Amino acid sequence: MTSFTIAVVQPHSHPPPDDRKNLDDALRWIARAAGEGADFVCFPESYPGPWRMPASYDPTAAISEAAHRHRVHVVFGTLEPIDAARRTAYNLTAMAYPDGRPPARYRRTHPNGPWIYSSRTGGSGVWEFEWVPGNDFPVFDTVHGKVGLGVCSEVYMPEVSRALALRGAEIIFLPAGLAGAGHLWETWHTLLRARAIENLALVVSTRNIFDPSGERGLAIIAGPERTHYESCNVGMAVVGVSLDRVRELRAGWDGNDKTPFCATKQGLLTQWQRPELYDRIFPATLPTAAG
Repeated sequence: MTSFTIAVVQPHSHPPPDDRKNLDDALRWIARAAGEGADFVCFPESYPGPWRMPASYDPTAAISEAAHRHRVHVVFGTLEPIDAARRTAYNLTAMAYPDGRPPARYRRTHPNGPWIYSSRTGGSGVWEFEWVPGNDFPVFDTVHGKVGLGVCSEVYMPEVSRALALRGAEIIFLPAGLAGAGHLWETWHTLLRARAIENLALVVSTRNIFDPSGERGLAIIAGPERTHYESCNVGMAVVGVSLDRVRELRAGWDGNDKTPFCATKQGLLTQWQRPELYDRIFPATLPTAAG
């Protein structure tokens, strides 16, 4: 049985200019999670930071060292600076490895820029950098399964999770940024479940909480047939999961005789696919996307 544990951390985060404090907190969370037997630790988007350009620190070395020392995978958020003078950067979800190799990196791809990170477009009061989108959908092998990384509201773009699943990702981490957008909570929650169902994957997400008295978080581990864990509060949970059912459903063949034994549709990445129709699904001429 391919069982392992995921520590989902929903921290009381420090916004800029105090975001450097998040790194010390993150290191303590990693030690605690490892002490409770975690194989993966998942932090929110941009945690432990930095959130602004020019970047005043880089958490990568410290997170990587802690992951190596405690023998855990650590999914974390940071910036990859491009040009300090122009304040340009990629927004990263990264994953540090327990064996000390360089971290895996995913550069946020959607939507079109400059979007909400830029102070030129109104900013968010938290992020302040000129975001440059990436163009690739890498997936990463671990001893527990193949991992895909995304960022926050890319949950609203099913193509992102599907691209990762078609490349073999069985666990998709979609760490999120702010918890304050309460009007989005219900759709966000629904879409995290949907990404797990349609891709026959485990989908993991958590958010920053700046004001525990007034913000509703969303930490979740969603599977294709059920939710394994969910919390709105600051804190950490170490949750046991398995990829056995994910792999069984992916290898399965949908049919009426299977319905009593499945709470979702099998074979969605094999039996159900019709690649010859993709150019019809995505027409050659598209309207200009909103900025």
